Amino acid sequence: MNHQRDWISTPITADLVRGALDLERTEHGVLPHRLPARARAQYAEGQLAMAEAQPSGVRLAFRTRATAVELDTLPTKTVYQGAPPRPDGMYDLLVDGELTERTSAPGGNVLTVDMTAGSAETRPGPVGTVRFDGLPDREKNVEIWLPYNEITQLVELRTDAPVEPVPDGGRKVWLHHGSSISHGSNAESPSTTWPALAASLGGVELINLGLGGSAMLDPFTARALRDTPADLISVKIGINVVNADVMRLRAFTPAVHGFLDTIREGHPSTPLLLASPILCPIHEDTPGPSLPDFSNLGEGQLQFMAAGDPAEVAAGKLTLNVIRDELARIVKQRAADDPNLYYLDGRELYGEADSAELPLPDQLHPDAAAHRRIGERFAELAFRTGGPFAVRPA
Repeated sequence: MNHQRDWISTPITADLVRGALDLERTEHGVLPHRLPARARAQYAEGQLAMAEAQPSGVRLAFRTRATAVELDTLPTKTVYQGAPPRPDGMYDLLVDGELTERTSAPGGNVLTVDMTAGSAETRPGPVGTVRFDGLPDREKNVEIWLPYNEITQLVELRTDAPVEPVPDGGRKVWLHHGSSISHGSNAESPSTTWPALAASLGGVELINLGLGGSAMLDPFTARALRDTPADLISVKIGINVVNADVMRLRAFTPAVHGFLDTIREGHPSTPLLLASPILCPIHEDTPGPSLPDFSNLGEGQLQFMAAGDPAEVAAGKLTLNVIRDELARIVKQRAADDPNLYYLDGRELYGEADSAELPLPDQLHPDAAAHRRIGERFAELAFRTGGPFAVRPA
């Protein structure tokens, strides 16, 4: 794109990318991944592949005097057959930590998913350009947060002044893993997902391994957490295990222990917060699986329903209340030998009063206002003085 400027093109290298565990070179440029290649190779299922390549929490970060920035990207935008069109993913521009501008990228590939047939098809599309202008003419830290809901290949970065990596400011690194709610679900933009908001309020650097539909206690995810340098770690699990109806209590309890054991192999004394699910009325006492409810699709609403039988809880079927009780018990048991392990009941982030005021629009996922509330509450509970993640002066 030619705006009659003397543009400087800067290669997109690892020292300019934050929040990704791996950068894959493609024919178009660089594709950030939130799981390492070894983990991706162990389970190449489509949902996980899409989720981990959607760059929630991933951002370009650099220092520059530039007043204009252009970023060429090749997004992959997801369309659900028969459902209302989804808005394009947003790119947030932060200058010295303050949200300054927000825009989306034209063009891109289109992934069409047919939930009734269980099929998906990708239609190739063109590279698009994201442009930010009118930045202050001074040395500053610039961050471009990538869409949490679009696979995004980074093609070219152009500025009207040189850029350099942001010097290490000594901030602690918070590594978080969770479900689609941690991934972003219906947040307004990438810097306003609840983990991004909590990280900003807590003054920490975020690595977000929230994986939509894929917080399943997978051993390869535990190893990714184990092997990633971090000062603070949180794991929010439960809802996806119920959504997919993947295990009963007999398998769940050892899986949680194994997941925590693996993390502790790499982080033996790091503050580790285990959080249970937020309130989700359809699954509080009804097991999964969760199934799409197409009854309001004509009015532009795709919702979900709980398809399990509460009578099967006695035989080990999992509900959110069962999971919360078990996670609290596990943490109490382990904390006797692990004083840096903590538990957070997810209903402290979003509970019954919140559900009445800000109901989950599709019965599973919080909206933008609820994301903000959850992020603010997590920051208050975790990062406050005396909290498990309290950031003490260096």
